[in-house]
Amino acid sequence: MRERPSTGSGTASETKRHEPTHDASPARFDSQARSSTEANDLRSLAAGLDNLQTDADLGPGPWRRFATSVVPPILFVIILIVAWQLYVVIAQPRPDIVPGPVDVWNALGLAWDSGRLQVAVATSLERGIVGFLIAIVVGTPIGLLLAEVRPIRRAVGPIISGLQVLPSVAWVPAAIIWFGLSDATVYFVILMGAIPSIVNGLIAGIDQVPPQLRRVGTVLGASRWQLATAVILPAALPGYLAGLKQGWAFSWRSLMAAEIIATGGTIGFGLGSMLDQSRELADLAGVLGTIIVILAIGILIELVFFGPLERRMLKRRGLLVTGGAR
Repeated sequence: MRERPSTGSGTASETKRHEPTHDASPARFDSQARSSTEANDLRSLAAGLDNLQTDADLGPGPWRRFATSVVPPILFVIILIVAWQLYVVIAQPRPDIVPGPVDVWNALGLAWDSGRLQVAVATSLERGIVGFLIAIVVGTPIGLLLAEVRPIRRAVGPIISGLQVLPSVAWVPAAIIWFGLSDATVYFVILMGAIPSIVNGLIAGIDQVPPQLRRVGTVLGASRWQLATAVILPAALPGYLAGLKQGWAFSWRSLMAAEIIATGGTIGFGLGSMLDQSRELADLAGVLGTIIVILAIGILIELVFFGPLERRMLKRRGLLVTGGAR
């Protein structure tokens, strides 16, 4: 009979010893529930991102793409031509000061009938494309070298930026003295206008590459050349493409400046020569017609080459907003 209280006290002590264990179990359940909720949230977020990527990959149909990208600028050009013609009809300015759209069209028709327009377009396009391709071949390794080797970049980088700011037309007199009135003069001016833009665009793209990609390539055993060409250059493609677009713009502008100034000799007949020839004849309709052709070629290169290339790159990276997102 006397042993019962001791037994009861032992049971009570055991109960007290087990109480903290019962109190800790709800906290453990709460932490498990929180971790399960976070995992579900992460899965939901990943599923949402996958759905966004799938919607972007679908994209609009060809007719809708045509209606949204091609029709608006065509309508805007038509509105400008109508406003131009209305001004000529209402104000009736001198035709040698403000020619109408019909006069410009007739001037282009005469140039087409004589064959001058076809020759000028073919010559300028050949020079522009060949010079731009040479600029890519020269500018790409220079950009990689400056981006990867810091001492060379600190020494040469400011000069490349200064060359990009320098108007390419300033090279025309020096090029004429060095190469004479030949196609080499035109190509030299194109290269001096395009290469700095390509180099700076590639450097800017490489500077934005995440350092984790470099570490992964190094861990996988890539050499310095493989790291630069197979890892860094593809990752820097957005900046590189922007530099290529700017390089083409500078090369086309440099070409026109060289063709306007450097005429005669063995230099062929391009759009710049045609523009200067119309200026010498005080043919403002011919001048405006040639300007329109130069502008149209620049827009056509953007729509046919750079535009699709940029959309393809953005689509592969999941950055293209299409469909009902707009």
